[in-house]
Amino acid sequence: MTAVACDDVSVAYGEVLALRNVSVAFERGRIHAVVGQNGAGKTTFARVCAGIVRPTTGRLAIDGREIRVGDVGAARLSGVELVHQSFALPPSFTVAEAMEFGSTRRTGPVYSRRALERRWRDHLASLDVAARPGDRIRDLPVETQQGVEIARALCSDARVLILDEPTAVLAPPAIERLFARIRRLRAAGVTVLVILHKIHEVLAVAETITVLRAGELVATLLPAAAMNAGDLAHAIVGSANVGATIDVPAPHAARDDKLPALELLGAATRATPDGPPLADVDLTVGHGEIVGIAGVEGNGQRTLVNAIAGLCALSAGRLNCGGRDLTRTSLLERRGHGLRIIPFERNVEGLSLSSALWQNWSARLLVAGRQLRLVDPQRLRGLCRSALERWSVRFASVDQPAGALSGGNAQKTIFAREIDDDAMLIVAAQPTRGLDIAATAFVWAALRAARERGCGVLVISSDLDELFDISDRVVVMLSGRIVGEFCAPYDLGAIGAAMTGASSAALTLATP
Repeated sequence: MTAVACDDVSVAYGEVLALRNVSVAFERGRIHAVVGQNGAGKTTFARVCAGIVRPTTGRLAIDGREIRVGDVGAARLSGVELVHQSFALPPSFTVAEAMEFGSTRRTGPVYSRRALERRWRDHLASLDVAARPGDRIRDLPVETQQGVEIARALCSDARVLILDEPTAVLAPPAIERLFARIRRLRAAGVTVLVILHKIHEVLAVAETITVLRAGELVATLLPAAAMNAGDLAHAIVGSANVGATIDVPAPHAARDDKLPALELLGAATRATPDGPPLADVDLTVGHGEIVGIAGVEGNGQRTLVNAIAGLCALSAGRLNCGGRDLTRTSLLERRGHGLRIIPFERNVEGLSLSSALWQNWSARLLVAGRQLRLVDPQRLRGLCRSALERWSVRFASVDQPAGALSGGNAQKTIFAREIDDDAMLIVAAQPTRGLDIAATAFVWAALRAARERGCGVLVISSDLDELFDISDRVVVMLSGRIVGEFCAPYDLGAIGAAMTGASSAALTLATP
C-alpha cells in the first residue's frame, strides 16, 4: 500500500525550478531516505508533501486518496507531519503547552495547567522523550527539544512523519538514539521520510533511498541494503568532483611561528544565555595546526567562540594571538590582528539574507574602515565577483540576495569573505552543518589549505568522524571546561567518556 505518492510535481520560484516533474510513491510502514546535494530540492519536496508549498504543477495522494496541494490542514488531517530542521516550537512554552499547541485534537475551550500536563505525560513517556510536561522548551537540551518536536508531530495520530535533516544538531550518541526511535516508529506502522546529507547515516537507517539532483529525480526507491557508500555518493553528485582543492592566500602579515596563533591561559567568563561559563580554560593553537573542539552541544562551545571573538569578556585569564595580548580588545581590533570567524549559524550570524552578495562580502572592508571615506559600489561588486568565483560559489549575480543561495554556497561565501591575505587564526564553528558531501569536502579542503599556508585553525564540530579526519589534535569540552586532549590515533571510547563526563578526571592522551 502506498503511503505518499507524488505525480509530476514541479515547483517554480520565478525562473528557478526547485522541483521538475517529480513522480514517486513511498510504500507504507517503511523508512525512506531522500538525499541530494544542497539545492537539490529535498526540503522543497518535503514541504510539498506537508502542504506548506503549493506546487506549480502535479498531484499529491496520501494513502491512495488525492488531497488538495498547498494545504497544511489537509495534509495534517490526512496524517502527514513535518519536523523542520530549525525547531519550530515556541521556546517560552512548556512542553505540555507546546504539545497542545501542535495537536489537531481539542478537548475544549477551558484548560488548566495540571490537566494539560496530565494529558501529555503518558504520550511523552510512550515515545521515550526525557522531558517533563512542565519543562520550558528553551531549557531543554537540543536532543530533548528534537524529541519533543517529534512527539508533537505524533500527537495527532500521524501516519507519515517527515524529518528534515534531523541529525544536523545532534552528537553521535544522540543520532543512534534518534535512529532507534525512528525504527520503533516504523515498527508501530508509521511511514518515515527522512532527509539526510551524510552517507553513513543514510545507509545506517534507511530501507529505500530516493535521490534528487538539481530538482530532478535521478534515482527512486533504491534498496539501501544493496548500496555502498561509493555508489550512493556517485548517485548524489554524479560526475561532480568532490576532491576539491583551494588556493588559500598565504598570510602576509609579519608573525613569529614560534608563538601560538591562539593562546588562552586560565580563561574564565561569567554565565551567558549561550551556555555555561568558561572555567580555567587553557588552550593553544599553533600556526599551521588544526585543533578540533569536541563535546556535546551546549557545553561551552559558543561561549568559547564568543570569548575568542571578544563578544564575551574574560572575567579571568588572558588571550594572546601571535604573542600579542588581546584580552581587552574588541572584535574589530582582533580582526586587525588576523582573527577570522566562521560562525555557528551562517544564515543568522554569518550573512544578511536580505542584503546583496556584494554587500555581505564587502562588510569586512567597511567595518575595517578601509572604504568608509569613499564607497565605490562598482569596485566592490567587481572584487566580490572575483572572490566568489575563486571560491567556486554558484550565483547568478552579485546583486542577488544572500538568502537565494543554497547552504553550501552560503558557506562558501562566508569563507570567501573571511579567509583573506591577513587571516592568521581561523575559528570555524560547525562549518559543515547541513552541507552535502561535495560542499563538505570543499570546506575541509579550504581549512586544510589554510593550515598549509601557516594559519592556525580551531574547528568546533559535533561530527567526531570529521574532527578525527581533519584535526591534528582534538580537545574535549564539558560544562565550560577542557576535560581531555587527544592526538591520533584517536580513541573513540575515551573521547566519548570525556564528552559525557564518564571519565573520572581530565584526560591528556598523546600519540604512542
